[in-house]
Order: sequence, then C-alpha cells, then structure tokens
Amino acid sequence: MTDSAAQPGEPMPGPDIDAFYRLVAARRDMRNGFLPDPVSDEVLTRVLTAAHQAPSVGLSQPWDFLIIRDRAVRGQVRALARKEQDVFAGLLPRSRARRFGDLKVEAILDAPVNIVVTCDSTRGGRHVLGRHAQPQVAAYSSVCAVQNLWLAARAEGLGVGWVSFFDERELAAALGLPPHVEVVAYLCVGHVTEFPPAPELALSGWARRRPLAWAVHEERWGQRGLPGGSPASLLADTLAAVAPADAGAMAQARERQERLTKPSGSLGALEDLSVRLAGLAGDCPPPLPEPAAVAVFAADHGVHAQGVTPWPQEVTAQMVANFLAGGAVVNAIAAQAGAEVCVVDVGVVAELPPAPGLLPRKVRPGTADMTAGPAMSTDEARRAVEAGIETARDLVAAGNRCLVTGDMGIANTTASAALIAVFTGAEAQEVTGRGTGIDDEMWERKVSVIRRALTQHRPDPADPLAVLAAVGGLEHAALAGFMLGAAALRTPVVLDGVIAGAAALAARAFAPDVVDYLVAGHMSTEPGARRALTALGLRPLLDLDMRLGEGSGAVLAVPIVQAAARVLRDVATFDSAGVSGAKE
Repeated sequence: MTDSAAQPGEPMPGPDIDAFYRLVAARRDMRNGFLPDPVSDEVLTRVLTAAHQAPSVGLSQPWDFLIIRDRAVRGQVRALARKEQDVFAGLLPRSRARRFGDLKVEAILDAPVNIVVTCDSTRGGRHVLGRHAQPQVAAYSSVCAVQNLWLAARAEGLGVGWVSFFDERELAAALGLPPHVEVVAYLCVGHVTEFPPAPELALSGWARRRPLAWAVHEERWGQRGLPGGSPASLLADTLAAVAPADAGAMAQARERQERLTKPSGSLGALEDLSVRLAGLAGDCPPPLPEPAAVAVFAADHGVHAQGVTPWPQEVTAQMVANFLAGGAVVNAIAAQAGAEVCVVDVGVVAELPPAPGLLPRKVRPGTADMTAGPAMSTDEARRAVEAGIETARDLVAAGNRCLVTGDMGIANTTASAALIAVFTGAEAQEVTGRGTGIDDEMWERKVSVIRRALTQHRPDPADPLAVLAAVGGLEHAALAGFMLGAAALRTPVVLDGVIAGAAALAARAFAPDVVDYLVAGHMSTEPGARRALTALGLRPLLDLDMRLGEGSGAVLAVPIVQAAARVLRDVATFDSAGVSGAKE
C-alpha cells in the first residue's frame, strides 16, 4: 500500500482532503461567461456518474437526468423562465426591481447543455426505508444528486447555473414528463471563461453569505457555538461588535462636503447626515443606503387589561393581516419609497397563519400585566432582543443597506412611556401621550397605571434587560435588538416614533455607540418621543404632526437618508466641474 492511499475507515490522504475543501469553496452558481464549446460526452458521463452516486433515503434513487441540447426546446424553457421573472419583478419594491433588472439570472441559451434533475417519489414502492414517516425525503435525496453533479462539474472545469424561475408543472408539461415526475432542478452546464472569486449575487450586492457562526446551534436551538469553541451569546457577541462611527471617514466626508459645488453648509442637516453615513460605513462616500426594509415588530400587551386604550386587543392581529395584505399606511408609503415591508410576530396573542412576509418569531403570546408583575421574564426579554438581532442580520444578509423600524401592538404606547420614564428620569405624566386618541379620563388612568408599575418594579436604567422585562413590550425588546444587530453590521436604522424611541433608549443602555447608527425619521406628536430623541441627541428629519406608528414616519424619511448619501457621492466638486469657489 502506498502512502497516498488510505485504509478503510481512515481519512483520505491530506492532499485529497485539501482538494475536496477547495472544490467546495470554489463551487459557483454561474449565470455569466458561458462558452459555446460543447461538453464532451465523456466528461458529461463522469459528471452524471457522480450525481448518480449521491446518497438517497432507503437507497431509493428517485432521480432521473434529462439532457437537453436542442435550442428550440431551450428557447421554450427560457420563455417560461422570462414570464416568471417578469411576475417576480412586479412584486419587488422599486429599488429591488431596479437592481433585479441589472442581474442576469439564467443562462438557458448561453450554456451548451441543460440538465433537468427530476424526482419520482413513487420509485421503490410502498416500503422504502425512511420514507414512510417523511415522504418529502424523496425530493431531498434528488437534491443530493444535484449537489454531487455540481461539485463534479466544477472539478471538470464546468460551470453550473440553477434556474428556478418557472412554474414546475408548466415546465414538466413542456418537457413531456409523466405526471408523477417532479422537476427538482433545471441546470445550465458548460465551459466558462472564469469562475468568479465569490458568488455572483454577493459580488452584485444582492445578498451576502451568512457566517457559519450564525448558523450553528449545539444540543438545543438557540444555544450557539462552533464545535469545540466556547458557548456563544448572540446578544453578547452583537454588543461586542457595535463600534463607534469611523472618525477618519467622517473627516473625509466633511472635507468633501466643503469641495462640492454649493455654498458650505447650504444643505443644512443633510450634510451632517451624509457625514454620519460615511462614518458608520467607514468609507467616503458611503454606499447608497438602498434597498431599504421596514420590519414591523408586532406584539400584544397585558397592560391592556387596565383600560389604557379604547381599542380591542384583537386589532393587533387584524392589523398584521392588513400589513401582509399590503393595505396599511406603512405599505403605501413604503411602496412610494421603494422599501420592502416584513412583519415580525414576536408576541401577538392570536396564532397567525403562515403568510408571505410574516416572520414567526413569537417569544410568548403577549406580555403580562406590568401592574401585576413583570411584563415578562428576563430570559423572554433576552429572546425577544435576539429575535430583533436575527431579523436585522437576515435583512442585511439579504442585501438591504438601510433598515427601518416599525411596530404594531395595541397598548404599546403605555409600555413606551414607562420605558422612556425609566431611561430619562422623566415623570410619567411628562412622557405619556394620547396614543390612539384617548380622552382625558383615560389619559389620567394611563398615567396612573404607569406610575403604579414604576413604583412596584423600580427598574434600574443601568440594567436594560431587566427594564424591558419589568415594563417593556416584546416589540420594544425586539426593536432594541434590531438596532443593535444593524449597528454590529454597520447599517443605518431609521427610527419611527415613540415606540422606536423607547426601544432606542434601551439599545443605548446596552451599547452607547449604537446611537451613531440611528437616524430619527420624524418627530412624533407623542410627548415621550421628543423626550427620547432629546436624550439620544438625535434631530428628526421630518416634523409632520404624525403619530400613527407602523413605521410610517420613518419610511417617509428614507428618501432623505438616501439623498444625503447620493449628494456626497454624485455632486461634482469645484475642481472636477471647473467651477470657481468662494473668495477667501
């Protein structure tokens, strides 16, 4: 036996192991650079052999491979794909739609050969091992064949692109597949000019790969840590990653503002905002803060039982349905601004059915009544904060460069006033507003409820998790985490009204530098909002007497935030434009 061989049960030789991991890292989903050169039958057979060696549950081997070279057939498939691409583009927010229009998402006619990987879930009869309780594993097994094919193709120097823009049954009919056979993957295969250094979608800025540390849980969900490493804390790791704005980039931005073809300071607060955007990005000029995404965190409140609002608690779930249907004010304004809206259920009492745009992150079905005890446990508060962190992470990984706070929860202005009172030292009556439009009698009851809760718990503002647990809402905790998660990824967050202001105070108590990443979208008429922004040192971009919530005021300000970055990037300097500056 030679040194290069391995005995059964032993690892493969070191060079083989290294080559395998290089192969995995070099695999790419290719859409560009295909050459017209044909793929030899010998190479194609080797690639299909590797695919056919994939593992399958019960050794069912549910896959088949349909090779398509005929250009007319590929043209028909491309037409189906283009139709679905148009449908998808019509569903995208405006900024995403523009970016999607610049992407090449398939190479059906460019690649010399297309391979369809199918799944026959009836293969093997009724008693395939492992398929009785999990019938869906037939399709999963076929995906293993896809991966083997992809890796073998890369080893052979072939590019592979996965096309997913088609109606599966429509494509199956066009290809003449039997009714019981399902299309698992439509792959474009061929020689390419080069393999890019990173996934094409990452290079284009459409999305980014999540780090492994975000995806590993040990023993139980939420208990994070890489194998052999110390247990990780999502909250602690996020706090450690929140750093102040980059002073060097801010200095460059200020200097550039002075050289733009305009009088110094003539854009007022827009200039200051552009400098802040450069500082948090660590680059001048900063990237445009688009696409933008609004996360509406929804939860119910036990303090509702104290009669602090005339609105029934059921309205929370009803408004969530309205958001998801696109019928709320925030949807209309987000459409105008070209922003995406998603809804995060962190604590709605009602069970919400699955729906596109809904992120199910429920920690508990509403808080407890803060006048009878803590609104939630500290562990529940931490889990809500971490739900917000993960939402920010996911939205940034999906390619969003600006995050916007939204909220929904009947009685949440009561919890907001309590939080603002704790973190600013204000009296309850100074920060308690009319919320959804309450009368004097209900306002006095609301103030009394907040006083009772604060007197009972006496929360310490130096312990933000305990404050949130005592008198906060699940959406407040999640919003605080949302801000922290964005700051850890150096992404700006546009704040809405009083609920966001209360959450921002909690976020600052966790990590003071988070304020560098916060932009006050507008000044709510709620008195607590002004107190919160003053304490945070934030100047609102708009003051329109709004108090709706939902994220409506914040998303209205998103184009202003984007304009600040665009001015710094696109306006010519005196030197480049040949314009004379002011005389000294």
